[in-house]
Amino acid sequence: EVQLVESGGGLVQAGGSLRLSCQASGFTFENYAIGWFRQAPGKEREGVSCPNYKNINTYYADFVKGRFTVSSDNAKNTVYLQMNSLKPEDTAVYYCAAALIPLWGWVPTLHPGGYDFWGQGTQVTVSS
Repeated sequence: EVQLVESGGGLVQAGGSLRLSCQASGFTFENYAIGWFRQAPGKEREGVSCPNYKNINTYYADFVKGRFTVSSDNAKNTVYLQMNSLKPEDTAVYYCAAALIPLWGWVPTLHPGGYDFWGQGTQVTVSS
């Protein structure tokens, strides 16, 4: 059974930090690209980060660039999202999602429709 489980969310003051984890199971981890998304109340789900071309580095949305960092531990099938300098507007449910990398290679996308499997999400609340 394919599973993505996010953890690490919580309540933090503006300027603080959180590290989210995305634990994957049930599929071959290295065959998938893992993206991070978020959805605030009343807003559409938006992409936060995804692997760039060749699944080597990470592409970040402009609104988190310089503040958020993605890392991974392939031995643990886990991807992390380190969030620093958090702002109240970062408040949202954060999701990780997995996309099967095509045979011709990964084409970076932050569009939610480009992903096959989703976690249940973890709430991040940033107080002012």
